[in-house]
Amino acid sequence: MAVEDPATITLPQMREQLYSAVVSDALDGLGYSNQSPRVPLPPITVDTTLVGRAKTTLWADMAHEDPQPYELELQAVDSCQPDDVFVAAAGGSWRSGVWGELLSTAASNSGCVGAIIDGAVRDVVKMRAMQFPVFARGTCVYDSMHRQRVIDIDVPVQIDRVTICPGDLIFADEDGVVVVPQAVEQEAIRAAWDKVHAENITRDAIKNGMKAVDAYAKYGVL
Repeated sequence: MAVEDPATITLPQMREQLYSAVVSDALDGLGYSNQSPRVPLPPITVDTTLVGRAKTTLWADMAHEDPQPYELELQAVDSCQPDDVFVAAAGGSWRSGVWGELLSTAASNSGCVGAIIDGAVRDVVKMRAMQFPVFARGTCVYDSMHRQRVIDIDVPVQIDRVTICPGDLIFADEDGVVVVPQAVEQEAIRAAWDKVHAENITRDAIKNGMKAVDAYAKYGVL
């Protein structure tokens, strides 16, 4: 099913039809070949496809007592908008679990649809019961107070040398996390949409007995 205008494809349609690998392929075709962190950021709570717009936070480890713990992270959570994906660029630190049940609850109340944490999280059982999608390096039982803090919000950040700007489109599932820059968003979504539907045609042809070589020669999709 082709689309005349990729701007008409809604986020719910993307969540239903698209996935990280096909979006990555579309970005490759546009010359954007470094849009997915290679470090593992698996789904910690819910096995789903997370799609939304980046709400970015930059974190740092601490070696002193914080006179105002949680200040910027709470501001960031409270300023989330519907369809935001909370992004914590914490440098892969295992120093504490920077995300948990209470932040998930507050963020989801603002319409946030999930979180990408380049670090550790905690309260996994409770977040899983909420069905709140969280992708992270792993878990850590320690609280972030006096261990880590947000030092800036709504700024470009990096995870494994992949730049994420506020408002960039995020796709995340079991295969990985993919960042779609706003400058090429419409072209990437059009290409991904066309490819996923072409793949469906190719898959049906192979299921019906066509050889993979012949299917690729006919449809040009693999």
